[in-house]
Order: sequence, then structure tokens, then C-alpha cells
Amino acid sequence: MVLAQLGGSISRALAQMSNATVIDEKVLNECLNEISRALLQADVQFKMVRDMQANIKRIVNLEALAAGTNKRRIMQQAVFTELCTMLDPGKPSFTPKKGKPSVVMFVGLQGSGKTTTCTKYAYYHQKKGFKPALVCADTFRAGAFDQLKQNATKAKIPFYGSYMESDPVKIAVEGVERFKKENCDLIIVDTSGRHKQEAALFEEMRQVSEATKPDLVIFVMDSSIGQAAFDQAQAFKQSVSVGAVIITKMDGHAKGGGALSAVAATKSPVIFIGTGEHIDEFEVFDVKPFVSRLLGMGDWAGFMDKIHEVVPTDQQPELLQKLSEGSFTLRLMYEQFQNILKMGPIGQVFSMLPGFSAELMPKGHEKESQAKIKRYMTMMDSMTDAGMSSTCWKSISGLLKSGAR
Repeated sequence: MVLAQLGGSISRALAQMSNATVIDEKVLNECLNEISRALLQADVQFKMVRDMQANIKRIVNLEALAAGTNKRRIMQQAVFTELCTMLDPGKPSFTPKKGKPSVVMFVGLQGSGKTTTCTKYAYYHQKKGFKPALVCADTFRAGAFDQLKQNATKAKIPFYGSYMESDPVKIAVEGVERFKKENCDLIIVDTSGRHKQEAALFEEMRQVSEATKPDLVIFVMDSSIGQAAFDQAQAFKQSVSVGAVIITKMDGHAKGGGALSAVAATKSPVIFIGTGEHIDEFEVFDVKPFVSRLLGMGDWAGFMDKIHEVVPTDQQPELLQKLSEGSFTLRLMYEQFQNILKMGPIGQVFSMLPGFSAELMPKGHEKESQAKIKRYMTMMDSMTDAGMSSTCWKSISGLLKSGAR
């Protein structure tokens, strides 16, 4: 995942400081320089890095610390706090409510993945019990309506658009009115991609916003944009009232820090990150757990939420009882494999465990591990009920050995 390298660099800088015999001003400065270098290499804006370094120096005052104080822990906490401050504008974004129609408008640069993100956003809320709908107000890009139509059909989400009409404002208004009549409680308007030099397209975006009066404007930012992120995000904020940011393509090899600078430019929170091309590769962004995972400190709360999501509440006491009795059957193992696959990418799940870094599970290895689990499940599918109900550990070890071959 993007930023894994950044997290690894910061963690190594902190580890090197703890290995020093005496932590003095020189060691502290070396550690801060290493962290600053990692942030700059990740395309985080220079001013933000400089301010962060000054704040950490002010917090970690070595002369004022009592003897025996864990200086590495204080340093780690200071880095954690400053990264959270960098990513958190201090105000929540608008949250849609079930049963009450909400209009959400998506804006962003060309090629940032807006149309795909619209569908992911709709699909995420559909699973939460919302009744979403998609409106294609992008008349500038050829094939935009076809792409939205294909995505929406796959996700079984109603959509609206036109091959004939060229006025995006008219399409947006008609689509919003239609879906309000159909009692949809989340109406998502996809607009044309643009950049700050295109005055005509920015004017068009303002007109769509004024006509539809969205409850929330989401700025979609490509994680690979680099240092230009701040200026572009600021231009969008000055044209329409951006209330939230979604960062896409976080599964790539881009540096990604520039996209995080968009938070400072828009003063709006990041609410989701796109972690892949598939419709379910979409993760809620929460600042503290994200930074905690970035620094290899884990996210137990997120891990437990994942478990509660995939293991039905009525099955949890039964599972615990069987494990406590030692009756771990192949059938039970099969069910847990299913739960692991439901939790999402293995690397993402591992990063929630303290001490694990995203660097420990490279992208290729993650796919290999998931393929191995699926191979074990295929072997189990060919077994009889008697074999699946067996508690014989020899049969389990034999299965694992055959899967390794």
C-alpha cells in the first residue's frame, strides 16, 4: 500500500534513536532529520514538514525531561500527535442519514478515479442499509456515462444520465429530482474532471453545485499527484465548498504524501481511501488508527470491528466454546478461512496488529497468501462430512503440507 514505505522509514528512524546509548540533542536531530527526509520524499509539502519538525522539538525538550524517562516513547508519541494534526482538520464532515434525502457531489482532477469512487461510495452505503442512486453529470469525457452505467449495473444501484443532453446542469437537476421522487436517501452526482487552469469547467462545476445544492461536496484526490496537490485542492475549495476528501489509488507505488497535503489545503477531513480497483476495496479513513498502523503500532479497535463484521454475533459464543473445548474441526477451520477472506486484503488486516508493518506483506505475497487459503478451501470442498467433522490434527497438518506443495 502507498505510504507503507513512509511508515517504515519513520519507524526505522525511531528504532535507531532507541538503539543509541545516550539520547542527546544530536541523536534527536538525526532522528528528526530522517523523519523529515522521509516525509519530503513522500511529497508532503515542505512548509508542513518544517512546522512539524519545529513542533516536535518544542514537545521533546530533552533538558526538561526527568532522568529515567522513556525518551523514545515520548518521541514516538510526539510524531504520532503531529502526524494526526497534519491529517485532521479538527472538524467532522457531513454524514448522510437513512430515510432523509442527501445530495453528495463529487469533484476532482481528470483521471483521479471519480466515477469508480462514486460507485464505491454508493456501494458502501448500500451495504449499510441506504438506498443510493447515481447521476452522471459528466458530459465532457467520452464514455463517462457508459462507465457509470456499467459500474452501477454491476452493483445493482439505480442510475441516471443521457447520451443526447450536453448540459450537465440540466442532467444533474433532472437526476436529483427523479431520485428524490423515488425516495432515494443518498443521491450521488458525478461531475467532469478538471484542473485549476480550466476556467470554463470550474464555472460549470459552480453551476452544478448551485443548481443541485449538495449537502456535501467531496474532493477526489489521486494519491500520485505529488506536490501539485496543495494548489489544486485549494483551487477547488475556492470554487465550491469542499466538505470532505477521498484519496484514491492508495494500492499503487506512488508516494502519496502530496495527496495528504490536500487536507491542509481544503481544511476538510479525509473520509475514505481507495485501496484497489474492485468495488469493495474502499476503506473508511479514521486519523488515529491510520497513523497508528502507519507507525507499526497497530489498531486493535479496527481489528475487533473487522471480526465483529465478518463473524455473526450469534456464532461468536459457539466459536469460543468450541475453541476452549479443543474441538477444532476442519469444518470450523473452513468457516474461519471464509471469515479471513471477508475481512479484506490480508496485508490490510495484518497492519492492524501491533508490530506488523505493511512492508512485511508486499503486494505479491499478499495475493499469494490469499490464493493459498483458497486452495486449502478447494481441498476441503472435496472432503466428506465425516472428514470435515474430524478433530484429528494429523489430517489438518496433512492438508497444510499438501497445500504447500
